[in-house]
Amino acid sequence: MTTNRTFTMIKPDAVANGHIGNILAMITNAGFKIVSLKLTQLTVADAQAFYAIHAERPFFGELVNFMSSGPIVAAILEKENAVTDFRTLIGATNPAEAAEGTIRKLYATSLGENAVHGSDSDENAAIESAFHFSGREQF
Repeated sequence: MTTNRTFTMIKPDAVANGHIGNILAMITNAGFKIVSLKLTQLTVADAQAFYAIHAERPFFGELVNFMSSGPIVAAILEKENAVTDFRTLIGATNPAEAAEGTIRKLYATSLGENAVHGSDSDENAAIESAFHFSGREQF
């Protein structure tokens, strides 16, 4: 199932460091249309549910604490080949390994605080979008 939508979150570190505007500009300059957008904060329960796939991983508690530590910007993006193109735009999870000019190379501070989330598949993009946005919030 290939779609033209993906989901992203600007994480608490990038929000706290004042990078919302620059990251959104990079996203739109790369040809993505923002179809849903909100500033919100995950509760611990929200973060646990969103990252449940990682519940057995050793970093799960740290991830939940970080993702619930401050506001995030959640967004649904639209573009042909959205998931793959967005993953390219954000760069490698580890900013030290991210390509020059990617969001994580420019704005991430560490492997754990890596500025943005991007869906890794069309299926997860749909699930993650529905987690954060009701039907009437998706345009």
